[in-house]
Amino acid sequence: MKKPYYISTAITYTSGKPHIGNIYEIILADSIARYHRLIGDDVYFQTGTDEHGQKTEDKAKEAGVDTQKFVDSIVELIQAQEKIVNVEYDKFVRTTDSYHKLQVQKMFKKFYEQGDIYKGEYEGLYCKPCESFYTESQLVDGKCPDCGREVTQEKEEAYFFKMSKYQDRLIQHIKDNPYFIQPESRKNEMLNNFLLPGLQDLCVSRTSFKWGIPVDFDPDHVVYVWIDALSNYITGIGYDVDGNNDEMFNKYWPADVHLIGKDILRFHTIYWPIMLMALDIELPKQVFGHPWLMMGDGKMSKSKGNVIYADDLVALFGVDGVRYFVLKETPFSNDGSITYELLCERINNDLANILGNLVNRTLIMSNKYLEGKVINTKVNEDIDLEIGNLALTTKDKVVELMAELKVADAIGEIMNLVRRLNKYVDESEPWLLGKDETKKDRLNTVLYTLLEGVRYSAILLSPFIPQTSLNILDQLQTKKRNFDSLLDFGNLESPIIVTSKPTILFERIDSEKLLQGLNKETKEENRIPIDDFNKLDIKIGKVLSCEKHPSADKLLISQIDIGAKTIQVVSGIANYYQPEEMIGKKLVVITNLLEVKIRDVISQGMILVAKNEESMELLEVEDAKVGDLVK
Repeated sequence: MKKPYYISTAITYTSGKPHIGNIYEIILADSIARYHRLIGDDVYFQTGTDEHGQKTEDKAKEAGVDTQKFVDSIVELIQAQEKIVNVEYDKFVRTTDSYHKLQVQKMFKKFYEQGDIYKGEYEGLYCKPCESFYTESQLVDGKCPDCGREVTQEKEEAYFFKMSKYQDRLIQHIKDNPYFIQPESRKNEMLNNFLLPGLQDLCVSRTSFKWGIPVDFDPDHVVYVWIDALSNYITGIGYDVDGNNDEMFNKYWPADVHLIGKDILRFHTIYWPIMLMALDIELPKQVFGHPWLMMGDGKMSKSKGNVIYADDLVALFGVDGVRYFVLKETPFSNDGSITYELLCERINNDLANILGNLVNRTLIMSNKYLEGKVINTKVNEDIDLEIGNLALTTKDKVVELMAELKVADAIGEIMNLVRRLNKYVDESEPWLLGKDETKKDRLNTVLYTLLEGVRYSAILLSPFIPQTSLNILDQLQTKKRNFDSLLDFGNLESPIIVTSKPTILFERIDSEKLLQGLNKETKEENRIPIDDFNKLDIKIGKVLSCEKHPSADKLLISQIDIGAKTIQVVSGIANYYQPEEMIGKKLVVITNLLEVKIRDVISQGMILVAKNEESMELLEVEDAKVGDLVK
């Protein structure tokens, strides 16, 4: 009987097109799921989207579309990015699904009725991008401890979850289950920074926005992200608060691993387990906080302009080239780094030179010297036995490493086998054996050993580069493709008749040409004709009055004198400037934009600012006069 294995990713927030740093997580999960299918487990792999919240509501309003239509369009973008890297999940759950919403309402009510949730008022420091409240002591340099952005003082009525009620029980669970939080460093961080100092009650409802699941007994409130998003792991497999669970839930829960980014570990190892305890549900077996895939030496960020998208990478490097790189270059507990230069180097070296060259020349020699028909004549020498033992040892090491989710290390072991097979070609010299008819049996043994080594490598690599693995096995024309066929070295058919027309697995990349092309494209994309720039009417304007937007916390409405007239400008600077600070400032303003409604308020221009990921600064002038042109 197959063993159930349930793996999930964090669900993706519907704020926009995910970059390769986001997609890395689902590629990693897909490779783990494929591995467990390979070894014979009954795998359930779930991912999805987190579609509620203030950010989503704001973005939909800014785009001027219905919120549900907005998230539907973003879900299509997300699924397209996942599909293009050959991800095969069993279910894509959405937090706007009707079953999910019903169960979240039931959970909230159950928590309330059993005294885990109470109504109060929240006043604290709020980070809108993270949709999280923090205390002063939790801030880092006065900013959000998770994303590093500015926080604002917020006050509103809310429901709270009594985290402290389950704190000691969770601490004991972590101590009793040493692999519950991995890697080890992440576990120590959760214990020392959050649990042991004492948990504060958690805000679990909001009244400042409406795009969420309503609290059915108090409809002014919507259920906050923690209960809404995190509960997808059980609603997606049919959990029912009233006890009428689907067979899928009974079969697959508890999850074997929640695979998540290290930045959301606290939510999954503290908030989520406590909610499960309150529901009297078994905790997941493991929460694994994977490292980040960095752009060079910095975190990928749209605001930095350094993001790379999966579809663009696949167009340049192929599906398996991208999969191999992100899996191999991101170690178990350390951040990985991606650049176009590193991609070219890794694909040329590992996939074209080492793997591709081995497969291609083994098939070519099989056709050249034995007309494509290779027999295991068993004229073995010590070196052949060494190759067989190495293949078996490699398989065992891969099993050990994958049990610990050390994917990059597992790939490294397989590539070590491939390197040894390349060296074996040079040592056994089949081109010399092919010239001596008396050594034909030895030649058969050498080429059979190579083909069997290639088969081993292809099967072990199949979770990571599945299309390439299939291509190799198809060219070998073998039916021995399952994991059980690796129990012994020598299970390849004999005779084996390989393809007569070998194909190249990976073409070498002309890295210099590719990088020059990318640089040229980037420069051309960033250029605009001078006539377009000259169309802009940029002037010095003086702020006469300023007030907060009535329905958007991050927007200010300014009346600005630009010389000939006064215009109204709506700008997203409220997190950085108070209305009273704005009055009297002389700023750089674009004054000839078409009027647009921003959250139902007319805006007739744009204030120019200097902005990075952490701050925003107005472009102010001192000596220039109101109405002066900026050139």
